Amino acid sequence: MAITITVFERALDDGRGLARDMRVRWALEEVGQPYEVRLVAWEKFKQEAHLARNPFGQIPTYEEGDLTLFESGAIVLHIAERFAGLLSKDAHARARAMMWMFAALNTVEAPILERQSAFFAARGKSWQGEHMAMIDARIRGRLGQLAARLGGDEWLDGAFSAADIIMVHVLKRLEGSGLLEEVPNLAAYIARAQARPAYQRAFAAQLALWEANK
Repeated sequence: MAITITVFERALDDGRGLARDMRVRWALEEVGQPYEVRLVAWEKFKQEAHLARNPFGQIPTYEEGDLTLFESGAIVLHIAERFAGLLSKDAHARARAMMWMFAALNTVEAPILERQSAFFAARGKSWQGEHMAMIDARIRGRLGQLAARLGGDEWLDGAFSAADIIMVHVLKRLEGSGLLEEVPNLAAYIARAQARPAYQRAFAAQLALWEANK
């Protein structure tokens, strides 16, 4: 059965690969599964056709036969369970990979998204600098904890897994902030992941879409 993912017709990330369909594209490339893309324009995200796929009117969505999924973490987990290559056969290793996926989405991503929102929402406010400094302090704390746990390892828990896809994509939102440069092993971790052929193929596909619609 053909796999179809729904993505922004025109992403607003300047071709940086930050839209969440990148996580899904990357996972599918890692497991060698072809997929089709459905483009949805901004004005159609709240229309009935898309709300039937995602009641929150967001991307990405994943369709395969009579299965429709939303939420990028859930989609990547499904891909990892459905196809070999992104989860260990060892039950404990699989559980740890899922743990790291939740950690990326709940513990690491939360202050990063807060920073992104504060940057725009508080622009021009007298208290923006102080507010951003507080958020950055929280992010530095999380990055320090993550960096200490990763140490000199290549990946989060042994072999590359779905957890690394989610974690790396979450961390990429900090590119340009200067925060990643403060933790060299995390910067190297991201670079290793981006060097993977599957990542390169996924990024090229998303970039081509952005280039065609910029």
